[in-house]
Amino acid sequence: MLMGAVALATVMALSLVPLARTADEGFLKLFNGKDMTGFGFEPPQLKDVIRVEDGVIIVPGKPNGYFYTEKSYRNYVLRFDWRYKRPENLKPGEDDKFPGNSGCLVHIQPPHRVWPRCVEVQGMNRDHGNIFAIGGAKGKFTKNAEAQKKAIKPVGEWNTTEITSKDGHLSSKVNGIPISEGESELREGPIGWQSEGAEIHFRNIEIKVLP
Repeated sequence: MLMGAVALATVMALSLVPLARTADEGFLKLFNGKDMTGFGFEPPQLKDVIRVEDGVIIVPGKPNGYFYTEKSYRNYVLRFDWRYKRPENLKPGEDDKFPGNSGCLVHIQPPHRVWPRCVEVQGMNRDHGNIFAIGGAKGKFTKNAEAQKKAIKPVGEWNTTEITSKDGHLSSKVNGIPISEGESELREGPIGWQSEGAEIHFRNIEIKVLP
């Protein structure tokens, strides 16, 4: 009887363990956690400085450029974790002074260049999640600055950004908090992550393709 009770308790406990979010929510991994299979690089020499360690993509910040998906995407929910490497001399409470810069580029249009015609979801320190068009693209977006201040964690801590694309409408969340949304003339293209002056780390890059 005791063994049966223990077995039942074990089964019940296991049933409460959540499934991996990729399987549970229909997300597919864009980054396999081991290497940069499935990604291209602009400029090509960026491939020589980006490395993968313990399931994390480490982008040193130089040269300027971006790594990008070899496939194009149109309607989707994109989710990834990111953090800046915190400088040893950055004191607590002085995060606003950190000049970190990066971004997620969506709907990238050919040719690849620094910087391409696309829409950027900002990765600059303290402005993460802000959406705007670059490289001659057109779009109109709004930003909730107050929500943005509450959403972003201290430099060096992991954050999660979520981007939803649906037929030209884009929206962003940082750590579950809505930050920016609007409309773009662009609808589809590869997705990229910038190298732009400061070491930044990425992990758990996932996508859920929408109809």
